[in-house]
Amino acid sequence: MSDERVVVFIDGSNLYHGLKVNHGKASIDFGKLTEALCAGRKLVRAYYCNAPVDQTSVPEMYREQQKFFLYLSRVPYLDIKLGRLEKHGDSWVEKGVDVRLAVDMLELAYRDVYDTAILVSGDADFTSAVEAVKGLGKHVELAFGRHGCSNELRQACDRHIPLNSRFLKTIFRRKRTRTT
Repeated sequence: MSDERVVVFIDGSNLYHGLKVNHGKASIDFGKLTEALCAGRKLVRAYYCNAPVDQTSVPEMYREQQKFFLYLSRVPYLDIKLGRLEKHGDSWVEKGVDVRLAVDMLELAYRDVYDTAILVSGDADFTSAVEAVKGLGKHVELAFGRHGCSNELRQACDRHIPLNSRFLKTIFRRKRTRTT
């Protein structure tokens, strides 16, 4: 194992939608994902950021998301960071997720917690944070699929880890089948 210290920053909503667009499914094993992303380097911690859905507006979706968060809470070295959803007209808008992730990337880089950050997102809003982290002497790798990833963000990162079918082959979770 390499001595290189890695922290993985996962934009949960962006990852989910990227997996759905690129692969038609989004059920992955997050322990295997972080292990594969680190590729023999030392995982310090992984952060999964998302916003909980509104319990009163979509109770079934809320229950499913809570089960998912419970699953994530059991993944070693993975912390969940939550933003919020705000209603704007007929739609809900995620608030506080991207800023929280960017601040965490910068704070941990400044405190010298990691050598390499792996950002799992395709959102161009992270470009400035990536450049600031690199300015602190850290490496930043981007993990995302072919479609839905900002070219600006891709160019700002040192390395791109394609979340393609070959990479995800052993990371997709198999659905449990009931035996009768």
